[in-house]
Amino acid sequence: MKLTKLASFALLASATFSSWAQLNTNNIEEVIKTSMARFDVPGMAVAVVQDDQVVFAKGFGVSNLNTNAKVNKDTLFGIASNTKAFTSAALAKLVDEGKLSWGDRVIDHLPEFRLYDSYVTREMRIRDLLSHRSGLGLGQGDLMIWPSTDKSVKDILAGLRYLKPASSFRSQYAYNNLMFVTAGEVVARVAGMSWNDYIEKNILTPLHMDNSRAGFSRIPKSNKNWAIGHIPMGGKLNPFFVNYLEDFRGAGAIASSVSDMSQWLRTQLAGGKMPNGEQLFSEKQQAQMWHPHITSMASKSAFEAYHQQFRGYGLGWSIEDYHGFKKLGHGGGILGMVSQVTLLPEKKLGIVILSNQQAFSALSAVTHEVLEDVLELEDKDWVEDLANKHFAGKQKAYADAKPDAPADYQPQLPNINYTGTLHDDWYGDVIVEQLDGKLRIDFTHTKRLKGTLEHYTGNTFIVKWDEKLLEADAFIRFEMNTQNRVNSAKMRAVSTAVTDFSFDFRNLNLKAK
Repeated sequence: MKLTKLASFALLASATFSSWAQLNTNNIEEVIKTSMARFDVPGMAVAVVQDDQVVFAKGFGVSNLNTNAKVNKDTLFGIASNTKAFTSAALAKLVDEGKLSWGDRVIDHLPEFRLYDSYVTREMRIRDLLSHRSGLGLGQGDLMIWPSTDKSVKDILAGLRYLKPASSFRSQYAYNNLMFVTAGEVVARVAGMSWNDYIEKNILTPLHMDNSRAGFSRIPKSNKNWAIGHIPMGGKLNPFFVNYLEDFRGAGAIASSVSDMSQWLRTQLAGGKMPNGEQLFSEKQQAQMWHPHITSMASKSAFEAYHQQFRGYGLGWSIEDYHGFKKLGHGGGILGMVSQVTLLPEKKLGIVILSNQQAFSALSAVTHEVLEDVLELEDKDWVEDLANKHFAGKQKAYADAKPDAPADYQPQLPNINYTGTLHDDWYGDVIVEQLDGKLRIDFTHTKRLKGTLEHYTGNTFIVKWDEKLLEADAFIRFEMNTQNRVNSAKMRAVSTAVTDFSFDFRNLNLKAK
C-alpha cells in the first residue's frame, strides 16, 4: 500500500526538506487503521522519528474494550522485551563511568552467580548476559518469572545453577530472558540501587520520559491512561490483564508510551546524545551495543521479502540488513499485547509501535509500509500480504493443536496414585491432589498455573489450566515406582505453535518429594 507524498506546507516547515521528501506521513493513519481493522487490533499507538524530529506520534482505537477509553500518544503499554535495550544502556552508562567493563566476569559483581557448568560460571562476562549466547535454551527457566510468580531475584539467581544448558557456551543464539534479569541485578549491585530505580532516575528522567515507569506497580494511581491486553478466542477479543511483565525486571518490565519512546529513539539515532544535548551514553558504548555478538541463520522468507543477508544480536538489539541498510530493532510480547521498535540509522529513522492485541504482524505491516516509502521501494501491500500469512498460520496452528488420539490407549490407575508433591530444583514445588473426584495441579509459586488433569492414555494426562486464555495446555507424563505411586514426571506443551515459549514446561524435571 503506497503512501501518497506529503504536501502540507505547515508540516514541511517543521522538518528538513530531505526528511519529508522521503518520508510521507499524510497517510500513515490510513495504513494504521487498515492494519488494525484487518488484524482486529483494538488499540495502537505509533511514533516516527527522522532527522531528530518527531514527525508522527498518535494513538488510535481504544485501550480497553471494557471501558472504551481512547488511545493517545501518552497511553502506556507494556513494552516487554524492548526493555532489554534499556538494561544494556544502563550498563553502558556504568561502563562510561568506569564502574564496570563489558568484559567483566559476572561473578565479580554477583558472587553468588552460578550456572550448571562451572566453566561457564567462571567465564560468563557482562556482554554474554546481553547477547543470548549463554548456552541456555529458548526461554529456559522462564517459569520462574512467567506467569507472575512470588520468586525474588535471589530465588531466580539460586535457580540458575539447575538449568542444564541446551548448547555449549557462545556457540548458538538462543533467546533467554533470565540472563537479562541477571544483567538487571548487575546494574543494581554496581549502582547501589534497584534496577527499577536506576532506570527511572538515570534514563527515563533525563530523557523526559515522564509517564514511563520501570514496572507496572510504579505507575501513579492517578494515571489511568494505560492499556490492557486483548486475546482473540472464541470468535471475539477477550480483555486480559497482566502487570506488563513486572517479574521480568531487566528483561521486560518497562511501561511506556510512543510519546516517551520517541525521545528514546532520538537518543539512539544521535549516538547517545539526548534531546537536551547531554550524552546519555557514549558513541563508543553504542558501537558495542549495535555490534553483532552472535549471529543466526538468515531466513529464506526474509531474503525474499526484504533481501536479508545476515542477522544477529548485539547487546539488547536485534541486528539485520534491510535492502542493504543496517536495521536495528526489537519486538516485545505479552499475552494480549505486543510492541515493535525499528531503527534505520543511515536514514536517521526510528519507528515505535505499541498495541494491545497479540497480532505482531499488524505492527510489522505498518513498519514495512513506512520503510518502503523511506527507501523508495517497489510498492507492496504489506497489510494484506502479512495478514494472509498470519491467518493461514493461525488456522494451521490451531488445527494442529488438538492432540491426536493415542495409538494404543491404556487405562489409568486410580486418581489417588498420582497425588503428591513433585519438586523441580529450579522451579520448586508442584502439587497434584484429588478434589471432588478430579485430579488438580498447582504450581505453588504461580497463581495462574492451576488446572485440572484430563486423562489421555496410561499415566499420561493433559493439563487444562483454569485460565483458558493462557493457551498453554500441556501433557504431563508420570513415571511410577514399583508400588504404582509417582516417582517423577515430565511435561511439555501440547502445541508449541500456539503456546508461548516462556511456558517452558519441557525444562522441568519433576521428582516426588
